[in-house]
Amino acid sequence: MEYTLVTHNFPPLFAPDSRVLILGSIPSPKSRAQGFFYGHPQNRFWPVLAAVLDEPAPATVEEKRALALRHHIAMWDTLASCEIRGASDTSIRNPVPNDLNWLIGQTQVTHIFCTGATSYRYYRKLCQPATGIEAVCLPSTSPANAAWSRERLIEAYRVIAQTLHED
Repeated sequence: MEYTLVTHNFPPLFAPDSRVLILGSIPSPKSRAQGFFYGHPQNRFWPVLAAVLDEPAPATVEEKRALALRHHIAMWDTLASCEIRGASDTSIRNPVPNDLNWLIGQTQVTHIFCTGATSYRYYRKLCQPATGIEAVCLPSTSPANAAWSRERLIEAYRVIAQTLHED
């Protein structure tokens, strides 16, 4: 499979009262086609997030957007662009980070969670020196991460709800 230059094609989700930022690496082909985060139908992100927030799983983009904003969650991706083969995070080369300070400056974000090792690695290397905020690495909800059951993912993601209740 050939490398493709991918540029993030939809804006971050946030509100002035967002306190938590959830970062993926770069949108998958399905997410880019849908124009929203975690758009692959097999990705477990939305059912997992809904479970830890004690809400029904959202089905539409509008329901997903409302769920995140209702719980003061901002969403974006660590990378603004990169070269990638398909949706394989392990194939990423020439990464260019998003300007997370721009987003953080418009919100009340004090906690950052990365959904997967690739997002976390690029956040630590390319973004954390500018933001100064330590991130928490959560397991990927991608269907490719079959080692993690839905139940294990829910347990790992509970830290998001705990953080929101602390603030």
